[in-house]
Amino acid sequence: MAIQIVLNLIIAIFWLFVTNSYNLNNFVLGFIFGLILVYLLHRVLPGRFYIITLYRIIKLIVVFLIELIKANLDVLKIIIKPTINNQPGFFVYPTDLTTDWQIVLLSNLITLTPGTVVLGVSDDRSKIYIHAIDFSTTEEEIASIKSSLEKIVREVGDE
Repeated sequence: MAIQIVLNLIIAIFWLFVTNSYNLNNFVLGFIFGLILVYLLHRVLPGRFYIITLYRIIKLIVVFLIELIKANLDVLKIIIKPTINNQPGFFVYPTDLTTDWQIVLLSNLITLTPGTVVLGVSDDRSKIYIHAIDFSTTEEEIASIKSSLEKIVREVGDE
């Protein structure tokens, strides 16, 4: 992916030299030409086309922000209640992710959402140990994480 970005920038800068016009509009035009050329050559270059990866990263950020807002509202509901009747607890989350960076990213995203903390990862990297401040059933929590955060992390890592 990095080589594709660098190649695209080199083509855009080369376009500036060829046209002998050094303004932003001409750079953007050269960048678009470079983008088209990199797309045509992406089968020969290593990795998938980098715009797809950038799209998936932006999608991950948006999904995480939505989950962050929902978790903040849930914790706010717990705080505002006059009586404390939440049910904190520990649960084991079985993950299907295989690479270390995907597991670390998922663990960090889970920890960054209020109300949950990742305590550790099993030695075989198939389970993540989580503490939640309030949850109804373990199955609901697992289904929620699998359908949102793990799905998007897997998409970012897929070739």
